[in-house]
Amino acid sequence: MGLPVLNGTRKSLTDGERLDWLRLIRSENVGPITFHRLLERYGSAGRALEALPELAAKGGARRIRIASKTDTAAELEQVAGSGAQLIALSEEHYPPLLRQTEGAPPLIAVIGHPHLLIKKALAVVGGRNASANGLGLAERLARDVGAEGYLIVSGMARGIDRAAHEGAIDSGTAAVLAGGTDVIYPKENSDIYQRIVDGGAALSEMPLGTKPQARHFPRRNRIISGMARGVLVVEATQKSGSLITARFAAEQNREVFAVPGSPLDPRTQGANQLIKDGAHLVQSAADIMEILSGLFQSNLEEPQTIENIDENVTPTSPGDVDAGRGAIKKLLGPTPIAVDELIRRCQMSLAVVSTVLLELELAGRLERHPGNQVSTIGEL
Repeated sequence: MGLPVLNGTRKSLTDGERLDWLRLIRSENVGPITFHRLLERYGSAGRALEALPELAAKGGARRIRIASKTDTAAELEQVAGSGAQLIALSEEHYPPLLRQTEGAPPLIAVIGHPHLLIKKALAVVGGRNASANGLGLAERLARDVGAEGYLIVSGMARGIDRAAHEGAIDSGTAAVLAGGTDVIYPKENSDIYQRIVDGGAALSEMPLGTKPQARHFPRRNRIISGMARGVLVVEATQKSGSLITARFAAEQNREVFAVPGSPLDPRTQGANQLIKDGAHLVQSAADIMEILSGLFQSNLEEPQTIENIDENVTPTSPGDVDAGRGAIKKLLGPTPIAVDELIRRCQMSLAVVSTVLLELELAGRLERHPGNQVSTIGEL
């Protein structure tokens, strides 16, 4: 169940399409994966918005909150007023490797220089409570890899993230934020934020004014890894959020790099474990370039543009969906199951299964997990 694709060049949205895309992703129970499934099924965000109430009702919801045109138009004005741009997944400056990932954000707000986001990229992450040696090494590695033409991507956290941004200020760096692009977190990074924006870019999928919460950081981390061909971890404890980024990188088929550290220092235990699990050991930028240069010389293949696909959309038969809904629900439960396995067990078409899952998700009764797995929320 991949993302809808079309042949052709990158497509800019019209003002009306951008409004519809934003309304859809801001509507209740519509996450990035659901957004793409809806676009695939209905051909445009506008048609998907019209279908939401009926889909949610069939999934068991009494009603669903759909973002209003007024609120969405106001958000678009706020984005423009803040100096940011709202870039759609189908558009030219959307990060090309992020576009390939499952659950790629349909829209990202970018402030600074969006054209830098199409550069080949390396993500550099690590602990907030880093050692002086770790900070210096992260800054040097970011500077040296940046000098090779790479955009350095990180999360603008304390410690290693900030050091990576510092090292790549002159060559180009992008900060992926857990909150809105107008919310600087932590506050002491106000100075580096301004320098990043002046010469690089800051981006987020979250609405303006959103203050970072714990649940936002994994979402941010999957964007950091998704933008880059490799993720470098410099100092991370066994419970570091950097390991979440590394896990996303592995799931997204990215390269994982790690700097080894003393077995006596708890700040390096996570990175050391990554190396034991197969991450590339890094002592200098040359170790990274040896891997990444070969990958980019092989011309990584990108999918075609995801666009509004108004033509040739084949609707699923309501009768087929009605007939299959009960059987599909019986196979679902609180334990995640792969969608492919669900299709195999119920012996129904991809289109029918996809529609029933959409109904349940829009009703708030289905949760999606990495690896195209789903589980129920409560009893169906």
